[in-house]
Amino acid sequence: MTARLADIAAQAGVSEATVSRVLNGKPGVAAATRQSVLAALDVLGYERPVRLRRRSAGLVGLITPELENPIFPALAQVIGQALTRQGYTPVLATQTPGGSTEDELTEMLVDRGVSGIIFVSGLHADTSADTQRYEQLRAQDVPFVLVDGFSPKVRAPFISPDDRAAMRLAVTHLVSLGHTRIGLALGPKRFVPVQRKIEGFVRTMQELLALSPDEIETDLVQHSLYTLEGGQAAAAALLDRGCTAIACASDMMALGAIRAARQRGLEVPDDVSVVGFDDSPLIAFTDPPLTTVRKPVPAMGQAAVRTLLEEIGGTPAPQSEFVFMPELVVRGSTASVPRRP
Repeated sequence: MTARLADIAAQAGVSEATVSRVLNGKPGVAAATRQSVLAALDVLGYERPVRLRRRSAGLVGLITPELENPIFPALAQVIGQALTRQGYTPVLATQTPGGSTEDELTEMLVDRGVSGIIFVSGLHADTSADTQRYEQLRAQDVPFVLVDGFSPKVRAPFISPDDRAAMRLAVTHLVSLGHTRIGLALGPKRFVPVQRKIEGFVRTMQELLALSPDEIETDLVQHSLYTLEGGQAAAAALLDRGCTAIACASDMMALGAIRAARQRGLEVPDDVSVVGFDDSPLIAFTDPPLTTVRKPVPAMGQAAVRTLLEEIGGTPAPQSEFVFMPELVVRGSTASVPRRP
């Protein structure tokens, strides 16, 4: 117990006596100090005494498309922790191939009386999907926030990364290394983030390399699936067209691009440079470590929770999109254009 008190006191920056008063529920401790001690308990992994556990303010649903791409568990962790700190209990609902649909998961969460729902990369990002489902949800007085993918037809707050800026960062980096034949591998065109990445890619290629939009979209943009296999297939097509560098719309696709290059006996980055998108957990430890555009996951996750809790509290944000700036992280998968015919 003494060792534990010392650890908590050091973490919170207070005396052991103050920690003891907080743990025993004694008066005479400022609210901010009490909160610092409780936060230190959480950070160090100690369980709060029963009397200090905040009662749950309710359930909040989080619907994600899948968990195989590590960026989704990373975002779910940020959102879950932020909700827990505010006294809410996160309920993770994941779509699986052949399993529950987004509509079925939404209905299940509403039936369980959730206080609100956060949708990540859901049907709101699909321009071919009917947005009436979100109007029906609003008619049921269920607050919700949408992450990744904006639709002007939906009356709700949106949280997005700047996909156009992400492609500007990737292309500018590759052009600075001398690459002029740069390909873009991404998912199906009906998704809003895909359309925005194409816009950013085309505009930057125009500005820096003076290529025509038609030439760029016809020769240098390849659609596939947001998977390792999808990235491999897209990269193979782009390599056939003479690309010396490939920007990918996800880290998983980038790993597939590296596999496609190696299957042809090409080295990354000596023969082909590859850039990912997300900066998923552990992606810095691939072979080679992946140069990628970091998605601002902590800021986006915390903003989604903050915005939802404002909705739940009766002070909803206007229908608007909060856009977060990504960051280029240069590692070992990009290098100067190969000096060969």
